[in-house]
Amino acid sequence: MGIHRKTSIAEGLAAVESLRADLLNKTDATSAALKTIAVRYLLEELASRYEGNSVEVRVPPLGAVQCVAGPRHTRGTPPNVVELTPELWLALALGQMDWAAALATGGVTASGVRADLSGMLPLF
Repeated sequence: MGIHRKTSIAEGLAAVESLRADLLNKTDATSAALKTIAVRYLLEELASRYEGNSVEVRVPPLGAVQCVAGPRHTRGTPPNVVELTPELWLALALGQMDWAAALATGGVTASGVRADLSGMLPLF
């Protein structure tokens, strides 16, 4: 079925590649706008790979998606929520940090029995 993407795949991949080059060269040349595109693209990629509505992944203020097959929530706060900073999301999605290390930073809030993303990351 697939999710509806708001970020074009080409634009998202270009932003991700820019960030990966920064990581490789140990620089911070990627603009804030490209980082925003990368965060949103990677969220959409997570939702595309792990379709469903049982977990909400939030990266405020840049985006949020619902993913992971399971019980669907219809009102209020979902029972399974992961919320993290844009920097931590990028590090996890790009394989620069693992789930346990991200949790240890205190910058990740994960609630609910399905809110463990360790088996889904990194995306690239």
